[in-house]
Amino acid sequence: MIPLMVVGASRVTRAQQAATVYKDPTCGCCSKWVELLRKEGFAVTANDVRDIAAIKDKYGVPQALRSCHTALINGYVVEGHVPLADVTRMLKEKTAIAGLAVPGMPVGSPGMEAPGVNPQPYDVLAFGKDGKTRIFASHRGA
Repeated sequence: MIPLMVVGASRVTRAQQAATVYKDPTCGCCSKWVELLRKEGFAVTANDVRDIAAIKDKYGVPQALRSCHTALINGYVVEGHVPLADVTRMLKEKTAIAGLAVPGMPVGSPGMEAPGVNPQPYDVLAFGKDGKTRIFASHRGA
């Protein structure tokens, strides 16, 4: 039996805590998201890459869902500034998808906080290997 560990408000097994993140070496918001992952107990390997599009192509991130960084977590692709509560929910529920994405870089999403600026509403989209998407979670901002 794999021991369980509390991560945020959810329970995630130790086997689910490894994350590999591909990001641009100069992107500060990507580094903030990596730090958030680490604070939640994930063992993160951050890889700085210049050709991030090649990574997104390799892991099947649909063009319309792309953002600034791509993570691989327990067999799932996590694209962009996805809230960690949504990542944890996906892992806990063992959702039958290829991954989650927050297209673009909405202000107020994890790593994109801006003091004094109201957060933008945004959706976290689940996507399949066939490219089909659905709303996984909605975040309404201020």
